[in-house]
Amino acid sequence: MPTQEPVHEPTAELDARYSSALQARPGAGDVTATGWSEGRRRLETAEIFWLSTVRPDGRLHVTPVIAAWHDGVLYFSTGPGEQKARNLAHDAHCALTTGTNALTEGLDLVVEGTAEAVTDPEALERVIGAYEAKYGPHITSPEGTFHGIGDAFRKGQATVYAVRPDTAYGFGRDNGVFTHTRWSF
Repeated sequence: MPTQEPVHEPTAELDARYSSALQARPGAGDVTATGWSEGRRRLETAEIFWLSTVRPDGRLHVTPVIAAWHDGVLYFSTGPGEQKARNLAHDAHCALTTGTNALTEGLDLVVEGTAEAVTDPEALERVIGAYEAKYGPHITSPEGTFHGIGDAFRKGQATVYAVRPDTAYGFGRDNGVFTHTRWSF
């Protein structure tokens, strides 16, 4: 199971075709690729992600999940009988997306990779710690929406998946100046 931050930063490349670099508007000429440190910070703090998987018949399945970034890996979970688990059993390729729904500000992120089930008890404890640190009372308080998720992970009632990015994309918007960054790992 992947558990460490990459030794090197991923390569960041600005795709000018989909960025403001080619358009004559104030600030557009100075557009640069978004740094991985900013992309990673946003992954660490985002609360909701959209998981995209492929059904065995080829149709897409998209659903919201909570996820935690830890040691260079994005973790999410699902019940073993849920549609996303069945999809991943058939094809482990997936994408996790997060961001904002504003037109003129924000940074949307897409992480593409292959989901790998986490079964090692020590690794599960690290993931539980990452979830608790990130979501706090939502997981640790008896009144929390996801209280008991750690025990569900330990008992196998929920399957935890690790996605180490193969490629990630950042779509930035800053007062009408747009960027499209591709990070290659």
